[in-house]
Amino acid sequence: MQIPVQISFRNTDPSPALEERVRNRAAKLERHFDRIMSCRVMVETQHRHHHKGHLYHVRVDVTVPGTELVVNREPAEHHAHEDAYVAVRDAFDAMERRLEEHAQKIRRQVKRHPQPPEGRIREIIPAAGHGTIETDDGRELRFTRNSVVDADFSKLKAGDRVRYVEAEGAEEPAASTVHIVGKHHAG
Repeated sequence: MQIPVQISFRNTDPSPALEERVRNRAAKLERHFDRIMSCRVMVETQHRHHHKGHLYHVRVDVTVPGTELVVNREPAEHHAHEDAYVAVRDAFDAMERRLEEHAQKIRRQVKRHPQPPEGRIREIIPAAGHGTIETDDGRELRFTRNSVVDADFSKLKAGDRVRYVEAEGAEEPAASTVHIVGKHHAG
């Protein structure tokens, strides 16, 4: 963190033990996002005339490059927030989730499955039940009638674009799965 954690108390007395808890939790935020510039935490009590104890409100503001993330843990009748440590825990747990979401957006960690490699059918021998794929990198792979998925083997022709999965450990280069690119071959 570039700027030390700033902690303020409102309508309640400062507590060295609570300040230490806040500093420890703030330091752990960097596990979720390592480019935190600053962190400000405000702990306050809200006086209610018809309630016996004080409910704690904790606000955590974290500045990261390009934006500020804010978590407000309003006590709203949540009786667990009569304990300042529980209110701080809940606020920091929420901030950890926000930082993880922010980090994922930045890293663009949307799950994307890599597309299988592509090639063209070089030769098809319907009577023998096999054919040859010329890969985009110039290799040749053999495939059989049984490796064709979602298409009619008998309707395939030389020049058709295909995606394939290369067979592991085959004696000769072969495709274990072949998908026709485009919908016109669906069988």
